[in-house]
Amino acid sequence: MDMTYQRLGASGLKLSTFSLGSWATYGAQVDESTAKDCVLHAYEAGVNFFDSAEVYAQGQAEIVLGRILCQLPREQYIVSSKVFWGGDGPNDVGLNRKHVVAACHGALRRLQVEYLDLYFCHRPDPDTPVEETARTMDRLIRQGKVLYWGTSEWTADQLQEAYDVCEKYGLERPQMEQPQYHMFCRDRVETELAGHVKKYGLGTTTWSPLASGLLTGKYNDGIPEDSRLGSADWAWLKDLVLDDEKIATTRKLAAVSKDLGCTLAQMSLAWTAKHPHVSTVITGASRLSQLKENLQSIAIMDQMDDSVMARIEGILKA
Repeated sequence: MDMTYQRLGASGLKLSTFSLGSWATYGAQVDESTAKDCVLHAYEAGVNFFDSAEVYAQGQAEIVLGRILCQLPREQYIVSSKVFWGGDGPNDVGLNRKHVVAACHGALRRLQVEYLDLYFCHRPDPDTPVEETARTMDRLIRQGKVLYWGTSEWTADQLQEAYDVCEKYGLERPQMEQPQYHMFCRDRVETELAGHVKKYGLGTTTWSPLASGLLTGKYNDGIPEDSRLGSADWAWLKDLVLDDEKIATTRKLAAVSKDLGCTLAQMSLAWTAKHPHVSTVITGASRLSQLKENLQSIAIMDQMDDSVMARIEGILKA
C-alpha cells in the first residue's frame, strides 16, 4: 500500500502519515551509513517529513540529517528543528529572541537548507514572555527562514496564551504541537488539545508512538541487552516506561496483532495514526529492517475497523 498524506491541521501543508525522527539515533546511537540508508528508504517509501532538534546529539543529528537530505530535491521534503536547549550560556537555553534567532540560523547551517518548514518551541519557557517568542517566530516567517511555527509539549492553556497574543498583535500563530502520543499516553491529544484542533485548526506531529519500545513487545520477557533501556545512560527512561501493569497489557495487545497478522509495533503505529487529531506519526529507527517494518503499518490501517479498535480499547481500559 502506498503512503498516505494528511494536512497539517488547517494548513495546506501535507505530511506523510508516518514520518522519520532523529532523536537518540542520528549522530549518536546510529552510524551515518545506517542513517543514510534509513532516510533514503523512507523517502523512497513516500515519507516526506523528517524531524530533528538543536539538542539531538548536541547538533550532530541535524548535521547528519542535513548531509543526507541535501541529496534530495528540496521541494519534495519537509524538515523541522526545535529550539530550547542550545548550550551552557545564559542565553543559550529557552525561547528568548536571541536564542530563537541564533538557533534558527544554526539549524539552517546544520541542515544545509535555506528555510525550515516547521520550527518548534521544544518546551514552554517561564522566563520569556510569550509575546517575545511569538514576535520572533513571526519575524522569522516574514523573513522566509521559517514556514510554520509551533510548540512541543505545551499545555492547552499555554497554547491559548500564544493564540491570544498572536490574535492581539496580528502575528502568525502556532500551527502545530508535537505531543507524546501512544496507547499509554492519550489525554493530551485526545482530550486536552481537542478544542484547539477544532477552533484553530491545530495540527499534531506526535512522537513516541511505541512508548520507547514497550509497544513492540520486546520488553515482555525482560530487557534485552542490546536495547536502549538496557543502558545505564537511559535508566531514567526505563523507570518512566516499564512497569508490570503496562507489560501485562502489552501481552494482551500482542494477541490482537497476531489475529491481524502483523507485529505489535505495526498495530500500535496504525492505531496511533488512526486518530483524527494526528497529522503525522513520527517514527524512529536504529536499523533499516526496523524502519521497513514500521512503514508497513500503512497497510494495517484499513484492518483497524471499529471492532478491532473496540477490542484494543477494552484491553487498554481493563
